[in-house]
Amino acid sequence: MGSLLDVPGMRVGHAQRIGDGWLTGVTAVLAPPGSAGGVDVRGGGPGTSETDALDPSTLAQNVDGVALCGGSAYGLAAATGVQLFLESEGQGFGVLGGVVPIVPGAVIFDLGRGGDFAKRPDTAMGLEAASRAVASGGADDGALRGCVGAGTGAVFGRGQYKGGVGMASVAIPAGPVQGPPGAPEVILPDGIVVGALAVVNAAGRPVFPDGPAADGDAILGGARAPSSANTTLAVVATNAALTPAECKRTATAAHAGLARALNPSHTLVDGDTVFALSTQALELERVPDFARQIGLFMVQTAAAEAVRLAILDGVRSATAVTTPAGTWEPYPAPPV
Repeated sequence: MGSLLDVPGMRVGHAQRIGDGWLTGVTAVLAPPGSAGGVDVRGGGPGTSETDALDPSTLAQNVDGVALCGGSAYGLAAATGVQLFLESEGQGFGVLGGVVPIVPGAVIFDLGRGGDFAKRPDTAMGLEAASRAVASGGADDGALRGCVGAGTGAVFGRGQYKGGVGMASVAIPAGPVQGPPGAPEVILPDGIVVGALAVVNAAGRPVFPDGPAADGDAILGGARAPSSANTTLAVVATNAALTPAECKRTATAAHAGLARALNPSHTLVDGDTVFALSTQALELERVPDFARQIGLFMVQTAAAEAVRLAILDGVRSATAVTTPAGTWEPYPAPPV
């Protein structure tokens, strides 16, 4: 299945609080210096910060990290903690006297799920998550999945099942790809990988390839009343060199994976948001133009699949939790 950390240079860190009224956390995704980024917000109830900084027409053309947070809009304060950590490493947009790390953030709604509405992520928790960030091989892979970080208080299926953090990756085969009729082949470089991390807190239910068909009554009726307390967040990253505009288009394409994994998705009560990052490590052929199109097509197709797999991994990785606010059991996912 792989993970976001299969993309060289990417780091992931979690911080969370459980018990004594707490059930929430923060996930920090840190990109290497010089990375490009984009974002696409498709849900009707998003909570985000600094997403305008990822617009391809803005001054800063690089992104340093992404903060995924519990706590609804209150939790956006945790993004400042991620910024402070990156500043301590000297990474960010250079300005007179120092650097300003570009760290967009997005949140899920988990307020009160630990029993105390006022216990939510803050700057200190964001700093803690970033300080714990590891690259591939830096931690037990299983410890980076499930009810950790921003997935700590996540639930889905109209609040019925426990959600969590999932990861996946897709490797793009190297070598020749047939171009248009009469045109030469396009050669893809060796080692292109697309990884994804997802936080599953959706209104909908998962769609497994070998699982039962979606039950319309369950989708429309649900076990609990609909609310605005839903969102699926994803970060997709690749080592293929993409421009900020291409990152934005990759984020858009990756939403297809979200829609394939969850039914329904992108509803009024979801804040579905996907970030796309490029570490700029491997150049794609760009001349003639059809070569550029083929390379981007391969990356964007892989991005959608990586997000789909990461969401289903987040569903499978979740574990039961009981707090004063309720009990949430894992979804009965089909065997792997």
